[in-house]
Amino acid sequence: MRSKSVTLLFAFFALFTATSTQAEQPQEQIVEIADNVYSFTTNGEYISMFVVTEDGVIAFETVNTPHAKAMVEAIQAVTDKPIKWALHSHNHWDHSSGGQVFVDNGAKTLAHTDAAAWMKANPYPDMVMPTDTWSGTRKDLQLGNTKVELYYLGLNHGMGMTVFILPEERIAYVADLVTPNRVIFAVVPDFNPREWERTLGEMLELDFDRAIFSHNIAANPLQGGDKAEIQAQLAFIQDLRAGFYAELQKGTNPMQIPKTLKLPKYENWVGYDQWLEMNVWRILSDEFMGPYPWHQEAKATQ
Repeated sequence: MRSKSVTLLFAFFALFTATSTQAEQPQEQIVEIADNVYSFTTNGEYISMFVVTEDGVIAFETVNTPHAKAMVEAIQAVTDKPIKWALHSHNHWDHSSGGQVFVDNGAKTLAHTDAAAWMKANPYPDMVMPTDTWSGTRKDLQLGNTKVELYYLGLNHGMGMTVFILPEERIAYVADLVTPNRVIFAVVPDFNPREWERTLGEMLELDFDRAIFSHNIAANPLQGGDKAEIQAQLAFIQDLRAGFYAELQKGTNPMQIPKTLKLPKYENWVGYDQWLEMNVWRILSDEFMGPYPWHQEAKATQ
């Protein structure tokens, strides 16, 4: 019964995301974005990445069992080298499930200790604990001739959110923190907007040129983007807060601001009509009640 329920939940989220974001479905499921570096998707809703090294394969983002099985097949179609690592970006079930598929294929799975602690406390039928964890704010993972830099930039979204960079290839993998061409998802679940702003600013200082985003509503999602998409995400959050305070200064009743605030600059972004009002409600609640989520290690935003 549990496995059937999980399958139905996957189907629901795929349908919800497709209908609510009107995302373009890519014709390709795998694209080589650089030598031996590939982006991968099953339906355009979740995008993973993998890199083939001289000693094996590193996969980024397991998502769920159907996605993971399809990614393993895609990897095996590209190379006969073994899959050595599958890396989790953060704790959320819709990103950190499916790890057993990679373990069954001989790989180790890796997550930040903050993500792993949450995963242990919040079990899910399709999610298994990572075989390995890391702590702190910075780690290097070396496999063959390839190095992966892991960055934990503090509290922003979920637990243990990790940004991955291939320094030689100058490519980053970014989950959830940036979704090109889309306003923020619904009521901004499990984000701390001010810490998110800080994180995006710090990401812009990291050394990479190109990025693959786990969600991407641009015309060619598997091709990824660059720092322009990160800057645009940051600008949207800043404009959202600035617009809220501008309405307050005009004397608008705070409870009316979600219905009255418009941001024409972003009216062509996916989700603008459905989600902008919910985005404003989140800014309103944070500005009056205080930021959440929060924990002691959160970096303060000036």
